[in-house]
Amino acid sequence: MKTVRRGFVPEDERFFSDDSLITLKKASKDIKYLIDNGYPIKSASTFVGDHYLLSERQRLAIVRSISSEEMLKLRREKQLTSPEKGSTVHIDGFNTIITLEVAYSGSPLFEGMDGCIRDLAGLRGTYRIVDKTMLALEAVGKALCDLGIGKAVFYIDKPVSNSGRLAQLISETFMETPFETETVVMNEVDFELKKHENVISGDAIILDECKSWINFVRAVLEKEKLLGNAIKVW
Repeated sequence: MKTVRRGFVPEDERFFSDDSLITLKKASKDIKYLIDNGYPIKSASTFVGDHYLLSERQRLAIVRSISSEEMLKLRREKQLTSPEKGSTVHIDGFNTIITLEVAYSGSPLFEGMDGCIRDLAGLRGTYRIVDKTMLALEAVGKALCDLGIGKAVFYIDKPVSNSGRLAQLISETFMETPFETETVVMNEVDFELKKHENVISGDAIILDECKSWINFVRAVLEKEKLLGNAIKVW
């Protein structure tokens, strides 16, 4: 299997340089003001992004990093330090694994205002298992063992190509763990996760509506000493 840098774009070195971050933080402040006053983040980021002549990846980094005060308060109220021992966690499979693959690839990570670590890697309907996938899964397995859970349910988006292969790899990897593992390949993963507690995801839409969530990826990156690379654009 050839070496792949998940989420790597050569222009990112310029897009997120120290000089560029000065502009990005100004833009983030302006967008934050607008969304705190009721403007949709999409239109706010377009308006401000055009003003500062930001690239699409710079705008995406800001959108994935900032949130309104209302949503931040809601997420803080629902965030768990850890689930109860023996409980079930519900994992946003692609979201969790891809962010860790990006981290192991040394590609840009971004720290959100809510404390979540996010990336800019897009699926575009296709996923390919790469040389970083097993590193990500092994780190997930160790962290889940440390939490003392009873069961982990991984939800994988069916419309994405190779979703079945990832589900199979997850099942094989966690076959002998002390916790039970289930992989669910389905449409509308986001809709399903919104119903649950003990959710593991960095997707803001899911965090806003689920019953409770765990900042799992951040904890994994801290343990793996990969958190120091996360960029703040706000």
